[in-house]
Amino acid sequence: LGLLTLNGLVAADGVIVPLQCEYFALEGLADILRTVELVKGGMNPSLEVDGILLTMFGQNNLASQVAEDIRRHFTGRVFDTVIPRNVRLSESQSHGKPILLYDVASKGCQSYLAFAREVSRREARRDRKNP
Repeated sequence: LGLLTLNGLVAADGVIVPLQCEYFALEGLADILRTVELVKGGMNPSLEVDGILLTMFGQNNLASQVAEDIRRHFTGRVFDTVIPRNVRLSESQSHGKPILLYDVASKGCQSYLAFAREVSRREARRDRKNP
């Protein structure tokens, strides 16, 4: 992780960890969680992992197994929304447009909108618990 990422973690209250549904990504997850704990133990004690977002989910057994393993190991910390592998998401980047402007009806865009709603609901619940 670079200095920019570290600075972001020091300045943040929470972090959402995107995780590609492949086994090599699990190693990166362990690294980022270790880094969050180091930052939390030193420069930013209020830093929390808000959740893990499963991304680039393909319709195959490997992706399903990774998702199942992550949900089992990190119970309650994985978002319900899953971002699928979607060509329109890649195309929007190559056209220099956000997916909302490139193809709002695409499965990828609709998944990110569902994720935004899920984050909003979580934050609203958290605010009600801690007025």
